[in-house]
Amino acid sequence: MTDQHQKPWPMTRVIAASSAGTTFEWYDFFIFGSLAPIISKVFFAGLDPTPALVAALALFAVGFAFRPLGALIFGAVGDRMGRKGAFLVTVTLMGASTFLIGLLPTYASAGALAPILLILLRICQGIALGGEYGGAAIYVAEHSPNDKRGQSTGWIQASASFGLLTALLVILVTRQTVGEEAFAAWGWRLPFLASAILLGISVWMRAKLAESPHFAKLKADDKLSRAPLRESFTTAANVKRVLIAFFGIMCAQGAVWYYTFFYMQVFLEKSLGLPASTKDLLLVAMTLVSAPLYVFFGWLSDRIGRKPVMVGGMVLALAIYFPASHWIAEAANPALVAAQRATPVIVETDPATCSAQFDPTGTTSFTSACDIAKGALITKGVSYATRPSADGTTKVVAGTANVAISSGDGLPGADLKALKTKTGAEVGSALQAAGYPTAADPEQANFPLLVAILMLFVIAATAVYGPQAAALVEMFPTRVRYTAMSLPYHVGTGWVGGFLPVTSFALVALSGNIYTGLWYAVVFTAISLVVSLLFLKETRGRPLEEI
Repeated sequence: MTDQHQKPWPMTRVIAASSAGTTFEWYDFFIFGSLAPIISKVFFAGLDPTPALVAALALFAVGFAFRPLGALIFGAVGDRMGRKGAFLVTVTLMGASTFLIGLLPTYASAGALAPILLILLRICQGIALGGEYGGAAIYVAEHSPNDKRGQSTGWIQASASFGLLTALLVILVTRQTVGEEAFAAWGWRLPFLASAILLGISVWMRAKLAESPHFAKLKADDKLSRAPLRESFTTAANVKRVLIAFFGIMCAQGAVWYYTFFYMQVFLEKSLGLPASTKDLLLVAMTLVSAPLYVFFGWLSDRIGRKPVMVGGMVLALAIYFPASHWIAEAANPALVAAQRATPVIVETDPATCSAQFDPTGTTSFTSACDIAKGALITKGVSYATRPSADGTTKVVAGTANVAISSGDGLPGADLKALKTKTGAEVGSALQAAGYPTAADPEQANFPLLVAILMLFVIAATAVYGPQAAALVEMFPTRVRYTAMSLPYHVGTGWVGGFLPVTSFALVALSGNIYTGLWYAVVFTAISLVVSLLFLKETRGRPLEEI
């Protein structure tokens, strides 16, 4: 290695190289999510029932379980062998996996082998992303001056926005270039294959980086941890830091950020009936605004402290979860809100046949008449009350209209799906007759108010997330920093955030109120607020070598 490589880069180049790689990894991650409807048709068509079960379980595992696993694997690598080497491997693994997805055979040509290969590549993506964030954040933080660490690492937080915008732009350009029919047939592969170009740039930039100065000094002094996993999770002081990081910071980050940028999409499109294209435009606007706010709140934390900025974001989120969600409904679909006030919907059923509908793997059928009725209403964004049925049958009552609901117990998969489709159509007709709109009317929507309310959530999410990287880095000693901070981060984002949609759905189904699902985010945000106020120490400007 030349002397040029040994010298630390200027901070602008360190930030650019680290953020570019992280942006690329988020691009890969978002490409798959954005193309999920097409991917499901291409790879999972005809998988019923066993292959579908395997696919659902595996995709669940990829989305949640494998990110913490990647944090453990690459955290240990980064603490024993260096930050540069670890996140050079993560970006290569993510890029190669994404490129290969673009080359996979379809279910039509390869049968069950196609989804199996897809699952394996998604596992690789999950593991890679689990190791990426910690490495990039630590690398930048360990180069940054003590008084600018929040601002510097804020760019790593903003990379998620850049990745999402890049993914949306590439998909949009590809769709318009090849046409919708060709895109559905083969054009979906191009955004995946295009990742090879971004991969080459990212690997080249990261390969030229020097090792982190803090890690290099630790190595020169022969003070590297020989067992970072054991030291991180069996040493009392480090375990305490890990628990405070998770409960004091990451629970809120998983709740506030995922509610704002993921669950909000479901709420706007499925619950309130906004067109998908309108929802996507709102998401782009939120993402554009969020990018500079991550850096701003990181900078602000350098001035007034990590703790007050993050706590401020938590307090704002808790203050607006319920009222602002009601305001969003009024702004996006006032006709739906008016209909629910004028004509409440009732599900008459035998309560003993109703389940909680908590289905994290997406494989439970929910065949009772009660569950089918509730599922039909939830997917249409309609709140309802439940009352016992006098004769044990199940009905959906909306004003003078009512629909008898049949049970799907014992039906094979295709017949059950047909029954649910038929029931959904009948319930929809009854709701329409009772004055419920089939979708949001853009002419009635108050978009300026809607955007303003959404931006309140963006402010809360970026205030929590912006200073987070600096705060986490400053909690752990250099010897185990990569391992110890990566695990709580990915458990918080992958599990607390990842479970938010499915748990919120279950709460809505249980209560019949489309706003009850907010309690999930409220509880986890409140946990972090209390733990932060009681146990989180201020670390602004803290010299890393003194930890």
